[in-house]
Amino acid sequence: MATRICIAGIAESECGHLPDRTALQLHQQAARAALEDAGLQRNDVDGVFSCGEDWMHPMLLAEYLGLQPTYVDSTQVGGASWELFVGHAVGALQAGLCRVALLVYGSTARSDVRRPRRAGDVPVAPRGPAQYEGAYGLTLVGKYALAARRHMHEYGTTSRQLAAVAVAANRWAQLNPKAFHHGKPMSLDAAMQTRMIADPLRQADCCVRTDGGGAVVLTTEEQARDLRRKPVRVLGVGEALSHLHLSQWADMPDLPAQHTGRRALQQAGVAPKDIDVLQVYDAFTVMVLLSLEALGFCGRGESGALAESGALEPGGRLPINTDGGALAANHPGMRGLFLLIEAARQLRGECAARQVPNARLALCHGTGGYFSSAATVVLGA
Repeated sequence: MATRICIAGIAESECGHLPDRTALQLHQQAARAALEDAGLQRNDVDGVFSCGEDWMHPMLLAEYLGLQPTYVDSTQVGGASWELFVGHAVGALQAGLCRVALLVYGSTARSDVRRPRRAGDVPVAPRGPAQYEGAYGLTLVGKYALAARRHMHEYGTTSRQLAAVAVAANRWAQLNPKAFHHGKPMSLDAAMQTRMIADPLRQADCCVRTDGGGAVVLTTEEQARDLRRKPVRVLGVGEALSHLHLSQWADMPDLPAQHTGRRALQQAGVAPKDIDVLQVYDAFTVMVLLSLEALGFCGRGESGALAESGALEPGGRLPINTDGGALAANHPGMRGLFLLIEAARQLRGECAARQVPNARLALCHGTGGYFSSAATVVLGA
């Protein structure tokens, strides 16, 4: 990249069960804390990158935060949106369209269900192409269960190998006081005994549902040098789309992650073997297995054995989702922004008990929809 772009500030809002908070309040908490982390003021922000469920979300958010940005992006591709925003922010910053880019998200996904204000992912009366899948009652978890069953059929992957992904996340969560499952250790046998949600996915294979928010501040390396924190460089980015409806997924091994991972790694000039810490969207355990294969961290059908070997756990050779991930730390609706926060924190050496020794390179990979969208970011200390 001709002009280096860096992460200059990171922060989370409160997370967990927050029935007395609104999504906008969580946006505000995270944005304010990330700017403080960077040593910047609200008036320094001239680029806003965010998406949400509100009508005209970026205008509502900018008004609430007291911002008047000259560059806005609200592209919505599900959980991959935040890694995709990094690529877009890099372009905007390099082109001089903004000087300080704020990526920010907040959601009361847990409290909304309990109120209730949020339904499932399939409308009562789906319209358009969705009606052809909705008629069969195919839920979000059901779609990932189909992918898991297909992987089992093709490669002999087992439920125990899926559970090993959940156990690895849980063991990282025990090292993170902010994790939803901190203080609740889970063995492999215990994971295998949790109730079935959508065969073959059990409760342990599914993410937690929380409220919460996060923010990331990006700027040029030149400006970042004078700020409060050690900058984390953006070395490579990639984005791709495949399908929206599961019936239109051409072939399971063909994931958009193949293209985004290759592009981001090539741009960074590194290979999967060079990555010290990996943050992968893990709303369901099968997402981790398929992403590891598509990104080139193992061969086709080898991800289950890799997880079962303990490689993904603390002390393993491939540290992944070191805050506990969506399976054990937090998942407020869309979690891609938290991958960036944890990766930057690891590269800044600020993770205390869960710190990966000598972490210099990190890869963040977001997945949206049902393996439908993907975006990959390579970061360097």
